[in-house]
Amino acid sequence: MTEGADEGAGTVVADDAGQAADTSGQAVVIAFGQTLKTLRVRAGLEREEFGRRIGYSASTVASYEQGRRIPSPRTIERADEVLDAGGLLTVWKEQVERAQYPVFFQGMAALEKEAIELLSYDTLVVKGLLQTEEYMRAVLAMRRPPLDQETIEQRVAARLTRQDIFDRHPAPLLSFVMDESVVRRRLGGRNVLRGQLEHLLLVGRKRNVEIQVMPLDCEESAGVDGAFTVVTRDDGKTFAYTEAQGSSTLQTDPQQAALAAARYGIIRSQALTPRESLEFVERLLGEL
Repeated sequence: MTEGADEGAGTVVADDAGQAADTSGQAVVIAFGQTLKTLRVRAGLEREEFGRRIGYSASTVASYEQGRRIPSPRTIERADEVLDAGGLLTVWKEQVERAQYPVFFQGMAALEKEAIELLSYDTLVVKGLLQTEEYMRAVLAMRRPPLDQETIEQRVAARLTRQDIFDRHPAPLLSFVMDESVVRRRLGGRNVLRGQLEHLLLVGRKRNVEIQVMPLDCEESAGVDGAFTVVTRDDGKTFAYTEAQGSSTLQTDPQQAALAAARYGIIRSQALTPRESLEFVERLLGEL
């Protein structure tokens, strides 16, 4: 969590100078890898044997130790157990997990984990929380300047991890409104879009999820200022998040966050209802 998110007022701004943004957490990842290697060597285990015990190949272990790949929290816990590290590895979990996200998204990623309500309006691409893996890869491959393959893999893994929000207990209330152009745009091709639309239908039927489409022929829209997300944390504090061109703003002022929530309510009232939206998506599937 960014420190400003607990101040109760103000704006936290983060920037990402393209691909280099992921290097902000690189020092943490490298330090973790060195610690992992030191403990593995101390335990007298070769990479192949250690990898077998934690369920990975020797090459993957090497990637962890060299800071080229970020392990999941569960992998860190398993490694700590296998190496009898007594918590020397698990103490890194939070920092390593945060390092998998670009700098500009780290504050929002922390908020999502504590959210009791999340409201999202999107105008260009499907929200990351709703993306299929194939759609993720298609979108990330379109970034310019291009992302290297390891960065793409890192971001795909991070987005998939974030989707645990749908299975959390107690279940948060999740609402997504997206422009019709979002569900029509064939990013990655016809098959990728088909899989994405099918996924929206599945997720949209969850009891704590509402997905709505803002039709192109709608003559009024309170969303003309662009995409944004409103998150209410489990302590009752509400935040507004916007992102564009590798930079983001996390609005912590209660008044501004309340206005964003009110704006979202208007947008939701102008869009198709959840039932109508799912029927719309089903029709689009039939056209593919």
